[in-house]
Amino acid sequence: MKILLTGANGQLGHELARSLRPLGELVAPARAACDLADLDQLRTVLRALRPDLIVNAAAYTAVDRAEDEPALAMRINADAPALMAHEARALGAALLHYSTDYVFDGKAAGAYAETDTPAPLSVYGQSKLAGEQAIAAAGIRHLILRTSWVYSLRGNNFLLTMLRLGRERGQLRIVADQHGAPTWSRTLADTSAHLLGLAQAGGAPWWERHGGLYHLSSQGRTSWAGFAGAIFSAAGLACEVVPITAAEYGAKAARPANSSLDCGKLMALCGPLPDWQTALADCLSSADASRGLVQD
Repeated sequence: MKILLTGANGQLGHELARSLRPLGELVAPARAACDLADLDQLRTVLRALRPDLIVNAAAYTAVDRAEDEPALAMRINADAPALMAHEARALGAALLHYSTDYVFDGKAAGAYAETDTPAPLSVYGQSKLAGEQAIAAAGIRHLILRTSWVYSLRGNNFLLTMLRLGRERGQLRIVADQHGAPTWSRTLADTSAHLLGLAQAGGAPWWERHGGLYHLSSQGRTSWAGFAGAIFSAAGLACEVVPITAAEYGAKAARPANSSLDCGKLMALCGPLPDWQTALADCLSSADASRGLVQD
């Protein structure tokens, strides 16, 4: 199986490059060679490589900046996945795509299931939902994995920001009225590879029975303030967390107050997912952390 991985230098793509290699021939071009903002280049890459599986880990993820760059966010998060789906249909290829809790408005009392109606609050959420819809409408073998609050030991994410600021400051004001499940990129990557291994073994019948939309996040829930406190505790940092509201923080783009995802459908197929505290501890004690690969 030839696998095309986009976004291989990102926090999720980096982990996927490791997790997917046992499944076949992995091709992971750099952004300059496969930029999702350049649809003509993307089409050329897809037609030249003719992959059996496309794994799209690239995205426009600057949530606040997207409010000022809606066309660019839509091109990368919606138009590019739509093009991938179109080309996948012509090639007879399958597509794995990642989406976000931000497709919901956060007003639900409990965790969101795949059957709940999306209502994104931001341009970013709208663009990610449009990408989901384009793939689902294409009539191809596909998996869409919605996740939440992704972090890793590389790139730009909340974990690395807190580790840096926690060393520099004695106190931080962190939003406490938004709740979700922090999800390690390695959990995403390893679970994705497990799913694709099942698909590879099961062939067309597996895709017909199990293809589609799944929620995939760590289990449990916390606030951003709770996540920050857990990071400081695990890293031995004495920084104090002062809880504030999202309104006090004043971000340009609205975020859902409740980002909890019900992952029961996925766990019935793949087995249990780790709780967020265990995953955080595993991340901070991983070989990457011990080798000093934390990029902050």
